[in-house]
Amino acid sequence: MPFNQKLQKFNAKINTVTIGSGDKTVTIGGDSTYPFYSFDAPSENAPKIGVEISDMGLENIVSEGIKAYYEGATTVGEMAKKAAAMEGADFVALILEGGDPNGVNKSVDELIAVVKDVADSIDAPLVVEGCKNVEKDAELLPKVAEALQGRNVLILSEKEENYKAIGAAAGLAYDQIVGAESAVDINLAKQLNVLIGQLGVDQANVVMNVGSAAAGYGFEYVVSTMDRVKAAALSQNDAQLQMPIITPVAEEAWNVKEAMASEEDMPEWGPVEQRGIDMEVSTAASVLACGSNAVIVKHPVTVATISKMIKELM
Repeated sequence: MPFNQKLQKFNAKINTVTIGSGDKTVTIGGDSTYPFYSFDAPSENAPKIGVEISDMGLENIVSEGIKAYYEGATTVGEMAKKAAAMEGADFVALILEGGDPNGVNKSVDELIAVVKDVADSIDAPLVVEGCKNVEKDAELLPKVAEALQGRNVLILSEKEENYKAIGAAAGLAYDQIVGAESAVDINLAKQLNVLIGQLGVDQANVVMNVGSAAAGYGFEYVVSTMDRVKAAALSQNDAQLQMPIITPVAEEAWNVKEAMASEEDMPEWGPVEQRGIDMEVSTAASVLACGSNAVIVKHPVTVATISKMIKELM
């Protein structure tokens, strides 16, 4: 008996959002199917890959492969050039971790100088992520949006605690793309999108970061959240959940014990470098399969591997 495939068609689709300006832009979203369901309908835009660099340079990097890739780069701007040139990379993601008041606590002026150096060093699309301290980010990210006016950058991430300050600056005053971050919960994600819309931000310029975890670390919550978001967006035509999803993966993957434990302590686990790559690849592949439209990673091998996976599945 022949198999007659029944196509699953939706009357809704994910919003498209373009990051960057000039000749170098990337567009995410636009699909009217579940991730990689090319047998139901062609994908409008393939998932994109960002390479994470930090204002701290290589100071907190343990991976020898990452250090080797950036050998010779003496400034964050020079690192950004190398990141943009990485095989399979679509954009650069700068995280301003040095601004954390509980860490190095760099001043806003210091961080803006790094942001400008990176922006001047590349023509690739740029994503800028704060230090994850809600008070500092509320002060810092509006200044980032101002400094990068005209570059059409994605500002990650505003949260419910600071959405007014960041959303008003990034989404209204300086015409940047707003990244809405919630904590692995469909209701929190939708609520934040509603608040951003009430603020007056065009929701066609909003990207969601619904949260993640390293594969194996409560990842079932990530799967269920992304699956519910995509189902509501497509099958229920919920406009408040039709924003594309971007997922920073690097921090989650490289900070679990499998990626950090030394070979002396855990010789049966194999080389520490390979373990870190494996965690990053498996996490990035998983969130893409769950519904993320873009991932942020940092190892060259991860970028090349995920790029190959995307091409073969599209």
